[in-house]
Amino acid sequence: MPLKSPVDMRGAAWVPDPQRIATSNMNRFCVAMEARWGRSFDDYDALHAWSVEHLDEFWSGLWDFAGIVAQAEGERVLEQGATMESVRWFPDARLNFAENLLRFRGDADALVFWGEDKVKRRLSRDELYAAVARVAAALRARGVKAGDRVVAYMPNSPDTIVAMLAAASIGAIFSSASPDFGPQGIIDRFGQIEPVVLFATDGYHYNGRPHSCLGKLHEIADQLPTVHTVVICPYLGLDNPAAGICGAVTLDELTADHATADEIRFEQLPFDHPLYIVFSSGTTGVPKCIVHRAGGALTLHLKEHQLHGNIRDGSRLFYFATCSWVMWNWLASGLASGAALMLYDGSPFAADNHILFDYMQAERFTHFGTSAKFIEACAKLGLEPGRTHQTGSVEVLYSTGSPLMAEGYDYIHRAFKRDVHIASISGGTDLLGAFVGGNPVLPVWAGEIQCKQLGMAADVVDEDGHPVKGRKGELVCTRPFTTQPLYFWADPEGHKYHEAYFSRFEGIWCHGDFCEVTPHGGYIIYGRSDATLNPGGVRIGTAEIYRQVDQIGEVVESAVIGQNWPPEKPTDVRVVLFVRLRDGLTLDEDLSDRIKQQIRVSTTPRHVPSRVVQVADIPRTKSGKIVELAIRQVVHGEAVKNTGALANPEALEHFRARAELAT
Repeated sequence: MPLKSPVDMRGAAWVPDPQRIATSNMNRFCVAMEARWGRSFDDYDALHAWSVEHLDEFWSGLWDFAGIVAQAEGERVLEQGATMESVRWFPDARLNFAENLLRFRGDADALVFWGEDKVKRRLSRDELYAAVARVAAALRARGVKAGDRVVAYMPNSPDTIVAMLAAASIGAIFSSASPDFGPQGIIDRFGQIEPVVLFATDGYHYNGRPHSCLGKLHEIADQLPTVHTVVICPYLGLDNPAAGICGAVTLDELTADHATADEIRFEQLPFDHPLYIVFSSGTTGVPKCIVHRAGGALTLHLKEHQLHGNIRDGSRLFYFATCSWVMWNWLASGLASGAALMLYDGSPFAADNHILFDYMQAERFTHFGTSAKFIEACAKLGLEPGRTHQTGSVEVLYSTGSPLMAEGYDYIHRAFKRDVHIASISGGTDLLGAFVGGNPVLPVWAGEIQCKQLGMAADVVDEDGHPVKGRKGELVCTRPFTTQPLYFWADPEGHKYHEAYFSRFEGIWCHGDFCEVTPHGGYIIYGRSDATLNPGGVRIGTAEIYRQVDQIGEVVESAVIGQNWPPEKPTDVRVVLFVRLRDGLTLDEDLSDRIKQQIRVSTTPRHVPSRVVQVADIPRTKSGKIVELAIRQVVHGEAVKNTGALANPEALEHFRARAELAT
């Protein structure tokens, strides 16, 4: 019996047809779990309730449904600790993450790569396996063992995927960052975790220009004393890229003695064996080093890909991401579901703004992942890929990075494809995935994330920790999940870990998002809790203001903060809006008034900024997120501790000592 959709779907932006529901992985999983556990699930709400009330049944069922390859699973699924922080998952299991990602063999595509500079590569499943076998053998020959750190200063290329899989096959812990980082940003990250091997590119292309990394690489290598091998993966094709770097070899030189390696020795390791170290954005200090377990990454991504995204053998999965963003790790796991990964490196607006749509058409993406900011930019540019390109192959359009406004949903269905499942997702680096996101068996309402994900006991609570619906509150998770961080690096007592997630509400994870549960059971994210505005004691999510400003055609992008005001009463704030306008435009009184009126009419008078200020640029992280906290620090004359985390740190100067904010 197929899962039922809600009875009243009037006003929905997209409704899955019954055939799509019946053949979905979500429905197949539901039927399999009914048969296995003797339970009945009439609709998704019932399935979700079971998945969080019976965590052992759910995760064990997912293990078998997804066909996880393991030496042992064991009888125990969840070993409860004294607190949510101290749980252990599948304590008897032994598996290897890379083995699960490389289990599909043959001549079908595994990796397809397009670079902005027209470089293209393609690896079949067998070719990927062979490439990993060579690199893994070479790393073993150089003494790399389980628990060692292997890092990559690399573009989103096949070589980076190969390096990660080779490290994971041994049980080494992998971490990556994109080559647009400056030396200090890399040292702040990799220097904390003492890697033994560094994979690095000689350069990259962006906005039509080549950028050599060799000068930066010399400085980085000199300040990572634990690194004994630097592996340079040529991209620009520079002469003698390894010259002058201690311990440096090219990728070809690394694998020269292992050309005949054709089998991979997959170390069978505990479920909780560390796989990745990912980093917080680091704009308020040295980045936190978040350690994620191999089994957690595998199970969560299999669930999100197969059940919530309907990814399957033969899917063609694209996500625009750099190796500094957690969506790169999420994308890589698509191999475990039989998807071919569509990799891209460079500007998303190359080729007269059409490069990603050209790629989509040529390679027939089934799943197109991007950021809400990219969708907003396409709308501002008037792009209509549904008219200029063939979009028929795309089943799911993912969006994350910031809230996707209702207008973004309307734009996608109007200008991209009417019958496409928009899966807006929200979670983050902290959990290597999502708390709330898409669902192929539920309708989509514009401006709403569809539902909480299976196995995730997500909820919204007020300031006292009581659940609320139809009101804004804090996003929390009340039950354990498999990608809770294993620990923070160099936090032996777990104090930083506890402070980050469990200090706000006793015994439950507080994620730091300001959001609301809708009558449809969906979620609206209003921004980060630490960036919410509080004029006159009323909490306002920044996304509420951005949604209205985005309606003003002259505005390219904006940032909003709360400025302590008046100076003699620092406990109160006033709302300040910064806007970047289209080239050649200047903010005048008429435009400022129109912006304020748009906000006032569509929200409340408390949302209306006291000051609207024009700036030439707005600072953002490498993954494109606006850094409201860093802007606020500059406005208040405070130091921004780690500008190396920013894609455009020079933009901060536009906010310093602004005369408009002195009165």
